[in-house]
Amino acid sequence: MYLIAGLGNPGSEYSHTRHNIGFKVVDEIVRHFNFLGEWQSKFQGLNISGKIPTIPDKIICIKPMIYMNRSGISIAQYANFYKIPLENIFIFHDELSLPLTKIKVKQGGGHGGHNGLKSIDQHLGKSYWRIRIGIDHPGDSARAKSYVLENFKKNELNTVDDIIQNCAEYLPMLLQNQPDSYMNKISLKLKETE
Repeated sequence: MYLIAGLGNPGSEYSHTRHNIGFKVVDEIVRHFNFLGEWQSKFQGLNISGKIPTIPDKIICIKPMIYMNRSGISIAQYANFYKIPLENIFIFHDELSLPLTKIKVKQGGGHGGHNGLKSIDQHLGKSYWRIRIGIDHPGDSARAKSYVLENFKKNELNTVDDIIQNCAEYLPMLLQNQPDSYMNKISLKLKETE
């Protein structure tokens, strides 16, 4: 089984913020691959499971419904309950240090100051996969905390939609242990739409 989590903050006031792009990707995965049924509430999160063509194992998508800095509590409960190894866990999250059209995939590593990753590291360990989705940097570190809770600008929305759709569409590459192909494919698709 694979566990795919998007990071974000619960509540409609946060739904279109930069910090919530992880939630958006997971929503699009569920829509794109036509997972059946409704989101269920469990372990302080929402979950839905389904199958993806070419991937034999079941996939469970989750969105922690506790604030970002505690999201590891929910993700660890799911991982432990379903006995999912860290190498089968994929976390989609926003990344301040990358420009809007860049995506980086890495297994393990540091949290880079991201409170969601910090919480997951603490409750689960570090060897899971991180899909870092660039959201740009405000240019001033003192502004970073408020910046991630801002909505995307109107002129960024088409790009954001393209990123979300591509992250979902090419997911099978990621699950088939082709992280470089996944990143390259998304990068090429985004260049086509520039």
